[in-house]
Amino acid sequence: MLIIHPPLTKPCEPPAALAYLSAMLDAHGHPCTVIDMNIEGLHFLFDTAKPADDTWSRRALKGKGKNLSALDSSEIYSNIDRYKRAVSDLNRLLENSGNKFDLQLSLGNYVDRGKSPLKSSDLKLAAQQCEENIFYPYFKKRLLELINLHQPANIGFSLNYLSQALCTFSMIGFISSRYPKIKIILGGGLITTWLSNPDWRNPFPDLVDSYVSGKGEEPLLKLLGISKTIEYVKPSYSELLQNEYLSPGFILPYTTSSGCFWKKCNFCPEKTEDSPYSHILPAITVHDLKMLIRETSPSLIHFLDNAISPGSLKALTMDPPGVPWYGFARIEPPLNDKQFCISLKNSGCSMLKLGLESGNQNVLDRMNKGIDLGLVSEVLENLHAAGIATYVYLLFGTPAETWTEAQQTLSFIERHHRFISFLNLAIFNLPICSVETSLLEISDFYDGDLSIYRNFIHPNGWNRREVRHFLDTTFKRSQEIAAILKNDPPFFTSNHAPFFSTTVFKN
Repeated sequence: MLIIHPPLTKPCEPPAALAYLSAMLDAHGHPCTVIDMNIEGLHFLFDTAKPADDTWSRRALKGKGKNLSALDSSEIYSNIDRYKRAVSDLNRLLENSGNKFDLQLSLGNYVDRGKSPLKSSDLKLAAQQCEENIFYPYFKKRLLELINLHQPANIGFSLNYLSQALCTFSMIGFISSRYPKIKIILGGGLITTWLSNPDWRNPFPDLVDSYVSGKGEEPLLKLLGISKTIEYVKPSYSELLQNEYLSPGFILPYTTSSGCFWKKCNFCPEKTEDSPYSHILPAITVHDLKMLIRETSPSLIHFLDNAISPGSLKALTMDPPGVPWYGFARIEPPLNDKQFCISLKNSGCSMLKLGLESGNQNVLDRMNKGIDLGLVSEVLENLHAAGIATYVYLLFGTPAETWTEAQQTLSFIERHHRFISFLNLAIFNLPICSVETSLLEISDFYDGDLSIYRNFIHPNGWNRREVRHFLDTTFKRSQEIAAILKNDPPFFTSNHAPFFSTTVFKN
């Protein structure tokens, strides 16, 4: 079996799903080959980039090799301006290549100006017109090579983001036309979201043989006619180690859990899709990490959990992995313990991502976030004192928020700006299957039968247009907030942010 991670996603670390799936299949006597066609495809575009007339593009092409090498070493991460220039020049090459195919192409996104990943008709068209895809010369040669070598009966695609959908179906179209007997299996986060919609009706019976929803190991084994006898297997990155990811050293993705242990926040996909929560024993996590570190020699560990549990955090302080690490954590005890935060720092924690969402307590309560702003202040101050960077996520335009509450969020961030390293600003999207849709006046968000969000009329008139205007003309113009926003690594954002913490390169 082949399992493929298709373009286009950020090319900074290996796709964890492939490592977990391949390890579980191998443990059950069904070896498979995994291929990160995203990183391979992007290197294909860099290798085939053509000269352009403008000064910026000529500079970008001339410095391509130097910039790729720079992102692979630690030196450039000590200078955010040099870093921004390098990634902007590399991105310029992708933009130029994409323009020839009517694409808005970047280091982290793929937008087709003529086709939508939210329309099944456009995805079918992408399959029919696979030769028109920008990656076609690459994936034609690569797929022929892989299929002729391995003779797979099944090919699986890990489809997690809308930015991957059109390329995925282009590759499916190529395989279906050349090898109609090969069965196509689709799984991943985007597939899970589509399948969770009660109105889902399979629009691709001629292209896709099977779908896998949620955590894929057991459903995939079942599709292959194998009974699952082993509950858990550590991931294997052996087939992904040689890929030239755009990061200084190998980033090791690892998850201590699936689902969310809180799972109460209104409008959250984990709640909407009713994803079950499962947690690996902390002792197993510690053992796994030691084994994986020996196998991969990573420069950084990326915990993929929706939120690392307090038990796992404590285990990391008691038996540190010996490699810098980062991930999401809930703003709750024991992070309000200053000494514990120092222990986290000593364990290698370089950055924690924190879902604050709002600086107004009433908004947080109505979202059922389960966090207190007084506690937030303590946690932010403790992490800063310990030397742990914070990447704080804010969400504007929720039904509970108005301009007044948004202004209070601005004030909260300004008061705590010294303790915040990075900020992520998002405008609220209403999940299509959210139970709260019955309480709101809704309409189509996107034109497409595969849309994953609904538009809604805000009960207090705080609609997307007003929210965006507030962010652009007020929030981002705050001197304290603007200074934080300048820290964010363009395109790679939180994936590269830990490398701007001296913790990573001191360890």
